[in-house]
Amino acid sequence: MAKLVVNQDKVGNIDELISICPFGALEEKNGELQINGACKMCKLCVKKGPKGAIEYVEDEVVSIDKSLWKGIAVYVDHIDGVIHPVTYELIGKARELAAKINHPVYAIMMGSNISSQCHELLHYNVDKVFVYDHEKLERFKMEPYTAVFEDFVNTVKPTVILVGATPIGRQLAPRLATRLRTGLTADCTILDIKENTDLVQIRPAFGGNIMAQIITPNNRPQMATVRYKVMNAPERNPYETGEIIQCDIAPEKLDSRVDVLDIIPKEKEQFIEAADVLVVAGRGIKKPEDLGMLQELADLLGGQLACTRPMAEAGWMEAKRQVGLSGRTVRPKLIITCGVSGAVQFTAGMNNSEQIIAINKDESAPIFKTAHYGLIGDLYEIIPNLINQIKAGKGVI
Repeated sequence: MAKLVVNQDKVGNIDELISICPFGALEEKNGELQINGACKMCKLCVKKGPKGAIEYVEDEVVSIDKSLWKGIAVYVDHIDGVIHPVTYELIGKARELAAKINHPVYAIMMGSNISSQCHELLHYNVDKVFVYDHEKLERFKMEPYTAVFEDFVNTVKPTVILVGATPIGRQLAPRLATRLRTGLTADCTILDIKENTDLVQIRPAFGGNIMAQIITPNNRPQMATVRYKVMNAPERNPYETGEIIQCDIAPEKLDSRVDVLDIIPKEKEQFIEAADVLVVAGRGIKKPEDLGMLQELADLLGGQLACTRPMAEAGWMEAKRQVGLSGRTVRPKLIITCGVSGAVQFTAGMNNSEQIIAINKDESAPIFKTAHYGLIGDLYEIIPNLINQIKAGKGVI
């Protein structure tokens, strides 16, 4: 971390120095110059103020022996032993990263009565599966799960940890990162690794206007969360490879101040992430009633209706049907965008779809750079015509 240090004996005219800061971060208190919380570390006061009045000081960076950390570890997200598909996607990416630096791939699975389920992971080319099987881990509780994860890291010392951005992963990863005093990059869309084992974590930043490359060069382990449907899952091998390692932890570390009294399963619902066909409503839709036209198209194609952020914020559709970085990441076989401009925040959540068809009357809309096929024209003319042709082909008309 860096900081600004004020040398009061060199300040001179305080008012002149205060006027330099565009953020109002410099102020006078009891006759001395002070820096408040509005400081953006732009260093204008250092460059334009009296020489030596304010100094920019960087803390000494403590080096780390990276050779002591080895392996790419994946957290196995599951409910009652049913493994979430994002786990397999992360194992595929872990294997790709590990091949570049000649490291093994690990999986860590915790729960109760899961010894048989963890064998499934050996069909995906994992070198070692570390299993913490204890009755106190039957349900997800923050304290014991974090304790188990910390025990794994301190014992195995993986250089990279990948966690799925699921409801559990989003809680567990930051808690662990804080406990280990290391970095965590959320919702990565691209992962790469350098020869020195520094993980390159790439994700949209500043509202999707740039793609930020983030590294954690002075801390280990390096941690990242990744959404479901962002990475490619590997093919399942018919045979098992690797080994399963049963791990123990002191029972007192699994104590929790939270008791799970009951679990009430909710009714099963369809999620847009699982749909093979999606029809997406964008800002080009003029009124809520017009969504019926898109719903009809989705029904004819055996798909689901989705939307962009403005549609969800306007209350026209549920937030769980929103595609994009602030919504859901999808990878259908076919996606048809209707009146969608194609902002980076949206396309980052669907650009891995097999076939992308865009309908927009603005021929310069960014969505056409992502789409495989583009239809330039009024969606209120194109979609009814498309519906009629599909009905005719099915013998409905």
